Amino acid sequence: MTVVLGALPFTVITLLVFNTWPPLRRWDLSVATEVAEYGATHQNVVRFWEVVSAVTVPWTARGIIVVVAAYLWHRRARLLAVWLVVTAGAELGLAQAVKHIFHRPRPVEMLVEADGWSYVSGHATAAFVLAGALGVVLPSVRGWRRRFRLLVTLPTIAVVWIVSVDRVVLDVQYVSDVLGGWALGLAILTATSIGFGLRPGLRRRRRRTITAGDSSPLRAAVIVNPIKVGDGVAFRRKITRALAVRGYDDPLWLETRIDDAGNAMAKRAIEHEPDLVLVAGGDGTVRVVCAALSNTGIPVGVIPAGTGNLLARNLHIPLDLDDALERILDGRDRRIDLVKVHGDGLDTDRFAVMAGLGLDAAIISEAPPHLKAQIGWTAYLVSAARNINHPSVQVRIRLDDDEPVERRVRTVVIGNVGMLQANIPLLPDARPDDGLIDVVVIAPRRVTQWPLVFWRVMTRTKRTEMYLERFTGRKVEINAAADVQRQLDGDGIGMGRWLTAEVEPGSLVVRVPKRR
Repeated sequence: MTVVLGALPFTVITLLVFNTWPPLRRWDLSVATEVAEYGATHQNVVRFWEVVSAVTVPWTARGIIVVVAAYLWHRRARLLAVWLVVTAGAELGLAQAVKHIFHRPRPVEMLVEADGWSYVSGHATAAFVLAGALGVVLPSVRGWRRRFRLLVTLPTIAVVWIVSVDRVVLDVQYVSDVLGGWALGLAILTATSIGFGLRPGLRRRRRRTITAGDSSPLRAAVIVNPIKVGDGVAFRRKITRALAVRGYDDPLWLETRIDDAGNAMAKRAIEHEPDLVLVAGGDGTVRVVCAALSNTGIPVGVIPAGTGNLLARNLHIPLDLDDALERILDGRDRRIDLVKVHGDGLDTDRFAVMAGLGLDAAIISEAPPHLKAQIGWTAYLVSAARNINHPSVQVRIRLDDDEPVERRVRTVVIGNVGMLQANIPLLPDARPDDGLIDVVVIAPRRVTQWPLVFWRVMTRTKRTEMYLERFTGRKVEINAAADVQRQLDGDGIGMGRWLTAEVEPGSLVVRVPKRR
């Protein structure tokens, strides 16, 4: 319905123009005649507006949008950046399409030369889209206060008027062409913003439910890996402001250290008795914090900031920072399982995503750190290529009280959730709240069998085969005949021969997006 209402002004103006509604037609012709007569005797004025026309071509507005999009992409506001580029592309395509559909001639007495058709004004459409796009973006830009928004918004609105007046004063387009351009710009902004889930001005801010005699604000703690968040000052401002508008007090801000991925910080957060703990970092930071907060009942909100972001992906939290923050703070609480794990040389620990031994742990442990920082999770592909001939190992697997089975494998993965990066369904039946552990055993004998294994995984094949098997239980014990690499939630934990994992149903409360 909102899209229809957004397109209504453009539809109405277009119908009035091409049905030659007399009042509008008289207005167009009278303004065009007066402008032509004035311009014939005031050449200096015409030359001034020619300069304005040369500066304010539609490509100028599109270029500004691309620059802003690049800035937002750098600041990790990926959703807004993509929306801006798509909106600019839609403006370019639709404005040209409308011109070629309706073929409206330009005014007869143009004061300067102009090619193409008159309806709609491409200049007016591009300028309107620029102003509207900045109106959507600026409230979400980190650190922008209201006065700074006005410093940009007011000149942008002025530019829309100047560009539009320029088209009429030079007599290259009718007033209705400009009005149609504005209306088309409104329709484009409405359609793309709704398509990307951006509804500024309509977002409901969640406030604390105040009981009689209770006016205290909500409390939050933020545990952040400073290496992962980039611009730490801007990040902090954004988080603090987003919490404040939802009724939270200034958060307790805790940064991880090289020697502590978040355990001490989580314990400090628990002492603060918060209503919500936000954790921003890689999968390792998220795992440590979630483990420390298990069985406390304190909701944890995961802000993706690492290489894999596997828990966030599996909980359907967007990877775009702005989008993720909004979905978490306006989301719902959900109980999920954690998995308690221990092994040789490993203290009792917990994980929320996956643990494994063999090839997958080798890939994770040997992924070049500099590539992870530069290209994200695709650095694992480089490590996978290096380890394609990783040796197999004899393992014994025991689930619950069943008889153990023995296999010669490349890797064994224990999962609380099922999706890897790029939506690879390694464990398609795994659910974070089903009270079960899912296990996959991957055992191709030759390198040439890897494509078939990948095909079986991507097509979610449930058929048991010698090189791809899946098991389910509440407890699993894995013993290897030789030392192999091991990992927990994407962090290498060193060599060893065994892992024991047991599910802890509903032990963690996480904040997830609301169902749609």
